[in-house]
Amino acid sequence: MSMKNNPPKEKKSAPDEPRYLLKLYVAGQTPRSLTAFANLKKICEEYMAEQYQIEVIDLLVNPVLARDDQILALPTLVRKLPEPIKKIIGDLSNTERVLVGLDIKPRS
Repeated sequence: MSMKNNPPKEKKSAPDEPRYLLKLYVAGQTPRSLTAFANLKKICEEYMAEQYQIEVIDLLVNPVLARDDQILALPTLVRKLPEPIKKIIGDLSNTERVLVGLDIKPRS
C-alpha cells in the first residue's frame, strides 16, 4: 500500500457558513444590552451582508461562560472568526469604532 504525499486542501467556506462569528456577552435584558444588540445587528446587516452569525450570551443565565472569553465588562462583543479574536466593550453605538475593532472595511 503506497501513501502519497498530497498537499493539504485549502478549506473553502461553504456558502451557508458565516465568515464572521460574533458573540455578544450581556447581563440580562438591560437597556444597555438591548442597545448593544440593536447596534450590532444594524452594523452586521449594513457591512457584513449575510456573512455573519451572532450568538448572544446572557451571563445572568450562565455566568461560567464569561471564563471562556475572559469577559471582564458588559456588554462585550467578541469576534471569534475570522481569527485573531477581537473584543469590543460597550454598547457599540460608535459604528466607526466597531468597524475598526472588528477589522471591517467600510464600503466606499
